[in-house]
Amino acid sequence: MDFSAEAETPTNAQSAANDTALLSVQEAARFLNVTVSWIYEHVRPEADDQLPVLKLGKYLRFDIRDLRDYVETKRQAARGPRRRR
Repeated sequence: MDFSAEAETPTNAQSAANDTALLSVQEAARFLNVTVSWIYEHVRPEADDQLPVLKLGKYLRFDIRDLRDYVETKRQAARGPRRRR
């Protein structure tokens, strides 16, 4: 799966398919630019900052929309309310 911004502009059908894509652990790691071990650490039930994950039998899958929401939540938290000095 190509996540680069330089990819060709998708058609509406391709865009809809990409929006509902389920990613493997390796693809999710590449999408988030983290290691595979980081992904596994963040899908554990006891993780403080748990990633949204679907378990299909023994397979872990990640909805790309959920990962985008996760990143956006992190961005918002990082911006947070600014305090004046």
